[in-house]
Parts: sequence; structure tokens; C-alpha cells
Amino acid sequence: MIGISYNLTSYFMHKLFIHNPESHELSADRIWHLGKVFLFWKFIMHPKSTHKGKLILFIALLFVISPRSTPIHSQSFYDHTIYLPMVFKSNSNPIHQGIATYYDANGEGACSFDASPDDLMVAAMNADEYNNASYCGAYVHVIGSKGEVIVRIVDLCPECKAGHLDLSQEAFAQIDDLPLGRVNITWQVISPQLAGPIAYHFMDASNQWWTAVQIRNHRNPIAKLEYLRGSEWIEVPRTSWNYFVQTNPGMGTGPFTFRVTDWYGHVLTDSGISHTPGGSVNGAKQFPVGP
Repeated sequence: MIGISYNLTSYFMHKLFIHNPESHELSADRIWHLGKVFLFWKFIMHPKSTHKGKLILFIALLFVISPRSTPIHSQSFYDHTIYLPMVFKSNSNPIHQGIATYYDANGEGACSFDASPDDLMVAAMNADEYNNASYCGAYVHVIGSKGEVIVRIVDLCPECKAGHLDLSQEAFAQIDDLPLGRVNITWQVISPQLAGPIAYHFMDASNQWWTAVQIRNHRNPIAKLEYLRGSEWIEVPRTSWNYFVQTNPGMGTGPFTFRVTDWYGHVLTDSGISHTPGGSVNGAKQFPVGP
């Protein structure tokens, strides 16, 4: 009798999992059939060992998950669908582990900021995390074995990998000995105290058909810039050289109403910004402190 039970059970399992080409998917239908196999094995082949109360409970559960109910799906072995996790805003910016080197910096670079000879606490972001200029103008707190420093991101280090910051010599000297040249660090984006509001800087070549605007003096990293056209907000594409450029059509002759959003969702809106090629126009406010 035991041999017959084993052979029949094996037959049903073979039909459910080996013969079935979709055997990698767990559904309510399959659970239903598995339940029937179990009932057959337990109730018919071993009736004396069957506990009546447990059997009734098991049958009730089978009706709950019967194929007439909503199917239960697991991810198929061959299913290439990617499910993205929910992302929640953190209470603080992440702390990065990396390395620091140094270069002969003057404040200029890939972010298209002006030289800042009076403030050389600047750095270049690695190519893996530069992310189309998203770090440009961000302030970063760097900690080395002999000290710490706050630097502003003004440039790109093309050969640097994730976690790597290329500091000015002046900044590197604040965290370790220059002769070392390459040291371990931790770093984190911060929101420092800044004097004055954000500023809108227009590129020299900016015009009504090709309008190029850069955000300056911002406490927090910039996520996006929009301008108001009629009653519609238009998001302006960002370039890798850290200007937001609107073309086909351009923004027109101005004055403009701008809306700027930082990494943390804070929004500043300024109206009456005149088109000033080669010049800067102050906004009304500064971003609040980030996390």
C-alpha cells in the first residue's frame, strides 16, 4: 500500500512540476492541485492517521485559495520584470567612503564657475557620481586622518572612480600631509550657512532664442530649473557644463519667472528676472537648511 501511495503521489507531482512547462510559477491553481494530491495521499492512502479536525481546517483553506480566488503569483525564474523599491527621503545625506587626491585648482572647471582666487576650498567630483553636473555648486564636508574641510564642487575628475574627490592643494592640506598625495577619506554633502540669496547667472552667449542660465550661491545642490511660459511651467534641460539651456524655442526676451528646486524638494520662485547676458541677477531668498 505504501508503494502504491508513493507511486501515485510521484505521478501527480510529476504532472504538476516536471511535465508542466510553467512549473516555476506558483499560482492558486497549482496550490489547489497540490492540496488535492495531499488529500488523496492523506485521506485515501492513510485514513487511520488522518486527524479529522486538521483535515476540515485544511479543506477550508483550500477553498480560500481556490482558483476562483485572486491568483497568487511568485516571480517566475524566467521573468525579467524588475520591481523597483519604494524610496523614502532620508533624515541625513549619506556618508561616502572614498579617497582624496589634489590638483592645482583655481575655482574654474567643468561646472563653468568663475575663478575664485580668494576661496580655494574647492574640489572636483569623480566621473561616476558627477551625474550631468548635479553635484556642481554642492558643498561637501571632507574628513581625513589629520583634519576636516568644507569644499565646493566646481570641477569634474574624469579618471576618478566613485567615492573619489580631487581636492585643491589648499583643501587637501587641511585633511592630511601633501606628500602623501592619496589618502582615505569620508565625505558628505552638507548645507552651510551662506550670505545672500541664490543668483541667476546668464551665459555671455545667451539670447532670446538660446537662453542659458546657471544657478549660483545655492546652499543645497540643484535638482531642476523651470520657467513660466504663459500658464505652464517648462523644465529647462541641464547640460554637463552646469547651465540650464532652453532652445527651440528659447525663453524670449524676459523678464522671466523662475522656479528652482533643490535635491530635498525645497522650491524657490522668483519673478522679474531680467535677461542679462554675462551677468547675474539675485533672487529673493536662499534655500532652507537640508537634512
